[in-house]
Amino acid sequence: MFRIPLRLVTCLAASLALLAPTLVTAESAHAAAQRIRLGNSADVSRGSWSGPAYTMNGSGAVVPATMTRAIDAIRGGTGTLDVVLAGSAPTSGSATPECDTVMGLAGVNSCTTWTLTSRRDGDNSAANTDIRNAEFVYFAGGDQCDYADWKGTALQGSVKSVVAKGGGSGGGSAGHHINSAVVYDACAGSVTSDEALYDPYDPAITFTTGMFAWPNYAGTINDSHFVTRDRMGRTMAFVARAVEDGLTTGGAAWGVGVDDGGSLFIDKNGRATAAGADTYVVLGDHRPEQADPDRYLTYEDYKIWRVRPGRTHDFKNRPTCGYYLRSIVDGVPDRNLYSGTPVTNCG
Repeated sequence: MFRIPLRLVTCLAASLALLAPTLVTAESAHAAAQRIRLGNSADVSRGSWSGPAYTMNGSGAVVPATMTRAIDAIRGGTGTLDVVLAGSAPTSGSATPECDTVMGLAGVNSCTTWTLTSRRDGDNSAANTDIRNAEFVYFAGGDQCDYADWKGTALQGSVKSVVAKGGGSGGGSAGHHINSAVVYDACAGSVTSDEALYDPYDPAITFTTGMFAWPNYAGTINDSHFVTRDRMGRTMAFVARAVEDGLTTGGAAWGVGVDDGGSLFIDKNGRATAAGADTYVVLGDHRPEQADPDRYLTYEDYKIWRVRPGRTHDFKNRPTCGYYLRSIVDGVPDRNLYSGTPVTNCG
């Protein structure tokens, strides 16, 4: 789902304020946080939950197949749970598009949409109460820089508490980005694969770390709209940067690219099942041969897993087989990045 980045709204308001300060101020661009609840008005009360579970979607919309699996995993197949949607306002259509879908799924007591438009909304007491009382938090599509700005607010701790009690987290597009260990935050603008491979230190490549660290999902960098917008190259650059700059531990980083209409359901044991479209897992397990500002990237032998719908990838016990190899030499891929014959099989 496409949503207008909040930073663009803020910048426009600030520019107008310079021209007509008596009419518009930058502060006025931030609307008050808004809440719309569907379903039962009272939250579920229950002693324990059976998650955590996650959904990672390539585009903004909820994918019913994986959302249903997450809901069932968290509630242990019995009872109902509460979902909170956090994000910026949709640009057209329903004011609650994600919750409209969620309320059609079995096992849901309520779905509450919170439209949050500024960093200070991350400390909104009512929003944080709803999140802490929920069992699943879904981050909408939009602008992941807005979501990264909630690092250090109460909202960050509230979402962590949901996962800690056996609930779950997920999101689509920007919401997919924010759920990885290293977040490509796009706070300095978006970058294409060509730009990233020609300069892995392009000013538009910025990261946020320390937002969330989900069990079994360490060292990951999510990317969205993956095949549709040809983002394999930039994910390779992100992986190289993460290793080179020490953003991950153990000298390795994993890119997780999900295409439009695709989704990963990840269970409490770290096993991910793809649905809807292919997912790609891109491992860089050594430092790049060349990664410097204003120089083409060179990285030999990325290990790539293509996870087709219905197939799985284990993020807890990460596989050492089933991958194909691809290299980038002076910013140029050696072969087709999206398809290859595995150099090993998994029996």
